[in-house]
Amino acid sequence: MSVARPPAEDSNSESKKAKVGTQPALSFLEKDKFGTIQPHDDALVVTLRIGGYDVRRVLVDQGFDGKVVMPMGQIKLLVQIGSEVVELNFIVVDAYSPYTAIVARPWFHAMGTVSSTLHLKAKYPSGNQVEELIGS
Repeated sequence: MSVARPPAEDSNSESKKAKVGTQPALSFLEKDKFGTIQPHDDALVVTLRIGGYDVRRVLVDQGFDGKVVMPMGQIKLLVQIGSEVVELNFIVVDAYSPYTAIVARPWFHAMGTVSSTLHLKAKYPSGNQVEELIGS
């Protein structure tokens, strides 16, 4: 699980309108399913660069299963995808999980990411283009 602080926004409404107009559209097409076996019920699991290390088995979680887990603490780490980097607060827990880390809505919002478990991909804006993060 993660908690992220979104980047500070510019107070100039003119520049906000200009920024919104230049963002590429994030969408998934039928061709984005290429390389997946359909139908499936697989989770979106990726490799992310966290704290300077390539971390495998990171679950891209779109919701929580409702289990109560007592946090042991938090740690701030930089998460990088391509050239995009955000700082996230990871909650540290003592619990069995097949995943090394879990990223959720705060990460989606901080990166501007949209995910699709059907396509086993996540897409995010990077400059004037759309980058993909493909599940493993």
